[in-house]
Amino acid sequence: QVQLVESGGDLVQAGGSLRLSCAASGSIARINDMAWYRQAPGQQRELVAVITSGGSTNYQDSVKGRFTIARDNAKNTVFLQMNSLKPEDTAVYYCKADITRMWSVRINPYWGQGTQVTVSS
Repeated sequence: QVQLVESGGDLVQAGGSLRLSCAASGSIARINDMAWYRQAPGQQRELVAVITSGGSTNYQDSVKGRFTIARDNAKNTVFLQMNSLKPEDTAVYYCKADITRMWSVRINPYWGQGTQVTVSS
């Protein structure tokens, strides 16, 4: 059993900051890529940022320079620091991790339950 638990979502004014966290737990042998996605009402889920096990990162163009993804491999945790927030950043934010479970060779994607971020204008 593997679980991803997110935290940090909140209501914030435009221009403010939030830090999201996502901790993975369970029978984990290895975590490969970790990522944050978001889904606004009526919209498809979209990739916001991704970080490899080696620390390489990539961002959606709309968040470059404002958001920073980081991970703590010792704690199986990924973070998303969000600065200069805009109303269009309002969405449910989901973390995703590509995980190899113990006694397995397969890499499977696991998702968190989502955390709401609301940015008021």
